[in-house]
Amino acid sequence: MRLKLSFCILLFSFALAAMCDAQESGPLRLVQTITMDPGITGRFDHMAVDVGGNRAFLTAADHHSIEIFDLKAGKWMRSISGLGKPAGIVYLPKTNQVLFSDGEPGSVNVLEASTYKVVSNVKLAADADSVGLDRQKNIIYVDNGGKDIHESFSRVSVIDVKARKKLEDIKVDGERLEAMALETKGPRLFVNDTALNKVVVIDRNQRKIIGTWDIKDAKENVAMAFDEAGHRLFVATRSPGMLVVLNTETGESVAHLPSAGGADDLAYDAAHKRIYLSAGEGFVNVYQQKDANTYEELAKIATRAGARNSRFVPEQNRLYVSLPATKDGKAGEIQVYDVQP
Repeated sequence: MRLKLSFCILLFSFALAAMCDAQESGPLRLVQTITMDPGITGRFDHMAVDVGGNRAFLTAADHHSIEIFDLKAGKWMRSISGLGKPAGIVYLPKTNQVLFSDGEPGSVNVLEASTYKVVSNVKLAADADSVGLDRQKNIIYVDNGGKDIHESFSRVSVIDVKARKKLEDIKVDGERLEAMALETKGPRLFVNDTALNKVVVIDRNQRKIIGTWDIKDAKENVAMAFDEAGHRLFVATRSPGMLVVLNTETGESVAHLPSAGGADDLAYDAAHKRIYLSAGEGFVNVYQQKDANTYEELAKIATRAGARNSRFVPEQNRLYVSLPATKDGKAGEIQVYDVQP
């Protein structure tokens, strides 16, 4: 009996060692877990990271708040409560401000990150959601409108960050828009037209649509990332779960790879030529870009059901993944992963 027990313990030790070795040698290594206040429940949306200040900002749509974390101490700091439906979010290091969209009733807001006070907002239509920031021109683009206000079209609003005023609305057919990506060496803005299963291409200088690209073999195109140097746009779909790669010179798809279901965030790691896809099914898919048209899945890392949002920070070589609280009482978390060579 003792011999059998010793053998089982030995097998378990080998299995545990193998699991640890696999984690250490994989493309991502879990280095920190930050536990939230147990009262923070419901769906999360997007994240922004203040690299210099070691803070993370998470929009908690169902909790009507922005949650703030001390990354150095590995602790939840505080909630900014009383919001509507916060969604897209970016941090501005030069001014120490946070810009975020709020879907209810519809606005883009300025949060002073020194005082944690919302100091101004620009009114938009309801369901203000995804944001894209042109840091050189201090312009933020926010999608809003559509099905929540019973319209068959949506808007991409152009907002002057310094003046804090809306400059123009760009009308886009389709009642639901999602993520967007901007060129830095060109004028194009790419937007997921989820309702029509297309990518809309907007000229930011002319503020008009200059093209649309069909997403083939999948629907519910939600998340987006961009390899500008390689002229490749990455789109994550939900029906079925898939990573679609588009050539931004032609609009044609060049690759399709399966993914976990319920994706909501996607990031391109230019230094390691990798793509990180976080999905509500409870996984992070990691893909390797072998060349512009060739990709392979490196890993499928288990997180938690509903953990569909993440933020990759190239300056830190880290991926942050938000995990919502569970029905059985487990508190929400931020998992922090180091990128491995």
